[in-house]
Amino acid sequence: MATDPWGFLHHQRVDFHTRPIAERLRDWRFVLEPPAPEVVRSQAERCMDCGVAFCHAGCPLGNLIPEWNDRIARDDWRSAIESLHATNNFPEFTGWLCPAPCEPACVLAINSEPVTIKQIELSIIERAWTEGWVSPRPAPTHTGKRVGIVGSGPAGLAAAQQLARAGHDVTVFERDDRIGGLLRYGIPDFKLEKWVVDRRLAQLATEGVRYETGVNAGFDLTGDDLRRSFDAVILATGAHLPREVGLPGRHLAGIHQAMSYLPMANHVQAGDLDLPAITAAGRHVVIIGGGDTAADCLGTANRQGALDVHQLDHNPRFPQQRNETVNPWPQVPRVHKSSPAHEEGVVEGWSREAVEFLGDERGRVQAIRLVTVERRQRADGRRAFVPVSGSEEEIPAELVLLAAGFTGTDVLTLLDQLRVAVDPDLGTIALGANWETSTPGVFACGDAQRGASLIVWAIADGRACAAAVDGYLTGHSHLPAPVTPFSRPM
Repeated sequence: MATDPWGFLHHQRVDFHTRPIAERLRDWRFVLEPPAPEVVRSQAERCMDCGVAFCHAGCPLGNLIPEWNDRIARDDWRSAIESLHATNNFPEFTGWLCPAPCEPACVLAINSEPVTIKQIELSIIERAWTEGWVSPRPAPTHTGKRVGIVGSGPAGLAAAQQLARAGHDVTVFERDDRIGGLLRYGIPDFKLEKWVVDRRLAQLATEGVRYETGVNAGFDLTGDDLRRSFDAVILATGAHLPREVGLPGRHLAGIHQAMSYLPMANHVQAGDLDLPAITAAGRHVVIIGGGDTAADCLGTANRQGALDVHQLDHNPRFPQQRNETVNPWPQVPRVHKSSPAHEEGVVEGWSREAVEFLGDERGRVQAIRLVTVERRQRADGRRAFVPVSGSEEEIPAELVLLAAGFTGTDVLTLLDQLRVAVDPDLGTIALGANWETSTPGVFACGDAQRGASLIVWAIADGRACAAAVDGYLTGHSHLPAPVTPFSRPM
């Protein structure tokens, strides 16, 4: 079937539709709505099939984007999913969650709107599931080698699937009661409904991956247990240690880390709880932090019925347009972006910093004292935030959620048992060559060694680490290795 070689001139970019705000605030279902097939085809025709496809460089997985765009433009959905799965184990996870660094790297982004790569990716995989084109691929032969993976987030699961398909016996250990890591108990359902995770987990189980939940490695399962039971160990434990906010009044009730708050909403949606122990219902809420975790807190608080939500970020608000001099294409543009959660109701406080939490007679937080700050560069190159004189004010705060980022891994007992070194500056697992830690036979991937990052990096790390482990066990690996352990996002 012929395609339009001038599609990028004939078709305008059509973004995801979102469900009406009043409707989606009454439930926890997906906010985004995938487009109709004919829209996907016209959007795929916008791809220029560049000789040098910069979108590849923008994607940590090296997705074959022009290839599957061309196949969709030709209405060949079946081969498109083969191209997509060639580089990405879980395109539905990235399709729903990834911020799509490939899109600003699209050549069209030089002077126009880039191809809707994320939207096309999600449409391909959801069509593939609907048509029954996604099926288990168990290994035809088995090596007899055993691999233990600690952590069941996207990095651990990607490594598990790759190694199971290479013929190894793989067991994934998870300290929570269900498999999925932050996909399960960190991402709200309105961004990723959990049947999407369960659907893929069933495929991995059929391929031979075994799951053990409720296992707190380092305590229920020691480092010696792991070394004795497995020929290789992968640490995919994430970077869950939250950054603290050491301010006067931090001890007051009602101030919580984001990752103490968000999982409770997931448990309610899973039917484990009737009501969360920490709720925004009927309260003035303040979120400290400006990243994805803060946006997840925002969407969750509004669905729980917060009176209002303030979000504080000590950084200045990014401009609407890219500064081509200091931030040229194909770099990720440093521009202001808002998530669907921000459309649902928020008071944003840019260049605002909390200086004190104020409590009532019962010892509960009731307000925050703020100042306006100016960001300056110190002599050593690091940033400093200087208070502006006379800018103090107080705002009501009956629930404060700390979403100021993460400072490394929180499984130090296990790392001590395995004698695995930690990077003293980053708080993450230190790696030598080929994804191996300071202890031979023990490997690490994902946020555990990278620091808190994107889901697409986690999957890429898991795939590459699996190739390294396969080579360690067999002497040579045919598994693809898309990134090095020292690759970092731009």
